[in-house]
Amino acid sequence: MAFAGKYQLESQENFEPFMKAIGLPDDLIEKGKDIKSISEIEQSGNNFKVTVTTGTKVLVNSFTVGQESELETLTGEKIKTVVNLNGNKLTVSLKSIESVTEVCGDTITNTMTLGPIVYKRVSKRIS
Repeated sequence: MAFAGKYQLESQENFEPFMKAIGLPDDLIEKGKDIKSISEIEQSGNNFKVTVTTGTKVLVNSFTVGQESELETLTGEKIKTVVNLNGNKLTVSLKSIESVTEVCGDTITNTMTLGPIVYKRVSKRIS
């Protein structure tokens, strides 16, 4: 399943409670909640580069499936972890956050779970 493409955020659930739980300041949460972020995924075999642009903030992570990589989190922390690919799902553990990114046609869904809080982002392919 090809992940490559450019996607725009369509909807999200539990943004504010999740961002509070990971320690993002209230002013950044307020600024970010209505921004339709753009995710660009480049894929070459098992090598990925993911660029997420939210307003002026740009987060870039590169990784190879099954190999340890250093990924930057939403709070700017860098964590060494392994991203796995299971069918059409990319899964990764970032400390206490479980992240699953699934592609289905022109829709990409990212679900991040932290304890009882499930933050879900749905983005549609724009190119």
